[in-house]
Amino acid sequence: MLLSLIISFQMDKYFHIVSLITSRYILVAGAAFLFFYVVFKNKVVNKKIQNSLPKNKDYIREFAYSILTILIFGIIIINIMGNPSIKPYTKVYDAIEDHGWLYYFAAFPIMLIIHDTYFYWTHRMMHHKSIFKIFHLVHHQSTNPSPWAAYAFHPLEAIVENGIFILFAFSFPLHKTHIPIFFLFSIMYNVYGHLGWELYPKGFSQSIIGKWVNTSVCHNQHHKYFKGNYGLYLLFWDRAMGTLRDDYDLVFEEVKSR
Repeated sequence: MLLSLIISFQMDKYFHIVSLITSRYILVAGAAFLFFYVVFKNKVVNKKIQNSLPKNKDYIREFAYSILTILIFGIIIINIMGNPSIKPYTKVYDAIEDHGWLYYFAAFPIMLIIHDTYFYWTHRMMHHKSIFKIFHLVHHQSTNPSPWAAYAFHPLEAIVENGIFILFAFSFPLHKTHIPIFFLFSIMYNVYGHLGWELYPKGFSQSIIGKWVNTSVCHNQHHKYFKGNYGLYLLFWDRAMGTLRDDYDLVFEEVKSR
C-alpha cells in the first residue's frame, strides 16, 4: 500500500515536470514557428538563412523526437529532485536569504558560462566519428532546422544534454527558482538558434560584443555543414579552439543584406 502511494506520488510529480517542460517548449517553439513559418512566411521568406523551407515530415520528426527528449528529461529530474535519498545531497536551496540577492543574480551568468562550456565539449565529443551516428545524427537530420528542432535529440544525446542539470544540481548552490528560469532562457535561445532567420542586426557578428555571441546564422551553418560552430550561447570556445567557420562573418552579412 505504501509503495503504491509512493509510486503514485512520484508519477504525479513526473507528469507535472513533463507538463511544465512540454508547455514551455510548445509555447516558445510554437510561437516562433507560427510567426515565421505560417503567418508572416511570405513576407520574410526571402530573408531566411537557407532559401528553402523544411518539409512537413521534418517538422513531424523534430517534434516527435523533442517530446521523447522531454520525457527523458523528466525521468532524470524526478530521480534527482524527487528522490528523498538523493535530493538532500544536491546544492539546491529554498530561501534566497541563505546566500543573498547578490549571489542570486550572479549565479545566472555563472550558469550560462558553465552550460556553454559543457555544451561545447560534449557537442564536439558527439561529433567524433566513432559515436556520431549513435548519439548525434538524429539532431543533424535537420540540415535546414526549424524551431521544433530545439529538443530533437536521440535518447542517448538527450541524456547527455540533460547532464548539465545534474552538474548544476550537485556543483554549487542554486536557489530552487534558478533552474526553471535559466532553462526557460535556454529553450528560448535554443529555438532562436534553430529558427532559420537571423534576429541580430547587420554588423553584429563583427561588433565588440557580437563577435563573442552565438547567432542563428552560426548554428544554422553547423546544421548545414556538420562541422565547426559548436557553441551554444557564446563563441568563446569556437574562437579559442579554432572551430569557428572562416566564412561565418561573410554569410552573416549576406543574410542581413538581403
